[in-house]
Amino acid sequence: MRNIAVIVFGCVALWTGGCSKSGGGVKLHTDTDSVAYVIGLNVGANLLKMDSTLNAAAVCKGIADYFAGRQSMTMEEAQTFYLRYVNYAVPEKIREQERRFLDDVTSGQGFKSSESGLRYDVTRDGDLKRTIASDTARITVRIKALRRDGGEIYSSYERGDTLRTRLDSLPAGLREGLKLLGSGGAVKLWVPAALAYGAEGDRTLGVGANETLYYEAELLDVQADAPAGGKSGGR
Repeated sequence: MRNIAVIVFGCVALWTGGCSKSGGGVKLHTDTDSVAYVIGLNVGANLLKMDSTLNAAAVCKGIADYFAGRQSMTMEEAQTFYLRYVNYAVPEKIREQERRFLDDVTSGQGFKSSESGLRYDVTRDGDLKRTIASDTARITVRIKALRRDGGEIYSSYERGDTLRTRLDSLPAGLREGLKLLGSGGAVKLWVPAALAYGAEGDRTLGVGANETLYYEAELLDVQADAPAGGKSGGR
């Protein structure tokens, strides 16, 4: 609903500023028109951030149709369509773009793909007699987490320390990757957003919405299952 309100407000502002062009540019006759145009620029910038594929001409047509009373759908129908678009079409588009990226970045690099979509490359198996039995196991690990552009999110290597935690304090993709190892093993991971921090991201770590993450991790030790409430240091 908040996004719909932004779009409706933007449409009104753009109409006031003028969607039609004459002589190659919008003509602003008064200060009021100029203010409306500035508002329209700001709204346009926000709409571009929301979805860069939006058709500006279609936005202007929607404004013109509303002002002329010839809408092709009711406001209720518009709301239903918009919610379906942002809840289903947009996420699927993001997932498809992510799949293409992961295919490209892991091609020929020795990575395998799991059913969940995790891309992994076990560089050292470790002691396969000492593997992680459950999500409540307490583990000792070294982790480096990067964004897809190489920007660092977290690194216990840089800190010169290790992370001791219950497995279930970690993102799903990292948990899945560590379960492939025995104590002393190491793995490289490309983790889809759905297996990392999802559409919400994590402001504390500086992870944005729908971010694909890269991990390098070493499983240094596996201990007995920790009691409930024993989480710490989740990354």
